[in-house]
Amino acid sequence: MPQVFFETLGCAKNEVDSRDMADRLRQAGFTLTDELGMSDVAIVNTCSFIRAATEESIDAVLDIASLDEGAAKRPLILCGCMASRYGADLAEALPEADFLVPCNQEDDIVAVVCRALGMEAPSASAPELPPAPPWAYLKISDGCDRWCSFCTIPQIRGRYHSFPFDHILEEAQGLAQRGAKEIVLIGQDTGIWGQDLEGKQDTAWLLDQLAQRLPSVRFRLMYTEPAGITDRLLAVMAAHPNICPYLDIPLQHVTPHILKAMHRSGSAEAFRKLVERVREALPDITLRTTLMVGFPGETEEDFEELLSFVEEGLFHYVGVFAYSPEEGTRAAELPDQVPEDIKQMRAGELRDLADSVSASLVSQRIGSVQKVLVEGAEEDGQLFGRAACQAPEVDGVTFLDRGGAGDILSVRIDDTLLYDMEGEAL
Repeated sequence: MPQVFFETLGCAKNEVDSRDMADRLRQAGFTLTDELGMSDVAIVNTCSFIRAATEESIDAVLDIASLDEGAAKRPLILCGCMASRYGADLAEALPEADFLVPCNQEDDIVAVVCRALGMEAPSASAPELPPAPPWAYLKISDGCDRWCSFCTIPQIRGRYHSFPFDHILEEAQGLAQRGAKEIVLIGQDTGIWGQDLEGKQDTAWLLDQLAQRLPSVRFRLMYTEPAGITDRLLAVMAAHPNICPYLDIPLQHVTPHILKAMHRSGSAEAFRKLVERVREALPDITLRTTLMVGFPGETEEDFEELLSFVEEGLFHYVGVFAYSPEEGTRAAELPDQVPEDIKQMRAGELRDLADSVSASLVSQRIGSVQKVLVEGAEEDGQLFGRAACQAPEVDGVTFLDRGGAGDILSVRIDDTLLYDMEGEAL
């Protein structure tokens, strides 16, 4: 059977989409390869959230196309956000891509690959899917109804829609059966899951059901807007030892007039009260947030307030982004656009402060015992994994002295370096 190469760009949600497409292709009899040169068809799952991501996606397509110059051309399929955002205009602007597959048509990837290769749909029986890594993302929703003035997601992914519980449970059970020991629940806004479904289902109910039905798997909830942090959700998290005491709460900013211009709500004081309420319910919780600098109209005073807020150390981890004016968004048309050099300067200053605050908070874990999921070993043989206080790909890792991939071990933390920790398995 033909071999298929994937290149995935962008966020964790794209990684899930690529995994689902790859599973469909495997079950149709295709082989997946990590080597572009061995492949018969290449698929690029693109990101187009901001201009820099779009440029990276275009570069990836051009790089693959350039390798085929002077040789038999490998069909190149462009999937994901860029295909959804730009549609038919992309076909003319990027002729190197042979097929465009928007996000809402990715379920048809087998038919698209067959068409690209000029072959009939395979009749092979579905093989077993390969083992899952020690952790895996699971999407519980897609789309967004918030229409933040800087964001293109509603244009790309459409209206918010929750995936049905039966679908989520089946996916979670499948990942667990394939060996996943941690499942990370993601979506554009995980805190409002269920609002568009019949019955009284909500995120708290979903977490409670998953934790009960899969007690050997630990669950982590990401991307929960402030309004989604309900007392009921916190109570469910406190009740189940296999739910990581961890929340990712994107705030974006802390001054009311900037948040209002973003078509969001809140203030520094409101966010302080939110964190206080969360810590009352879950004293050992780890918190992450995302902040944006350089939004139109942001003054030096606004930026100073942002610095002061981060310096308080309410959040263990802070992701920092410079505002990017995106075509088709309201924010791109706002007056008082901040010059690019000032945006980058502010982003660098805030990142440096956030790193310093995080390093201090992480160092306070020295001497504590953490439950660490072993992920594997580096090239030099050094074992590493992640504690419940470390989300995948963003919060560093924990180095340890023994264990095998998939083990969850109690580890005494002996040292830290910025986000990373080091310890001894007990």
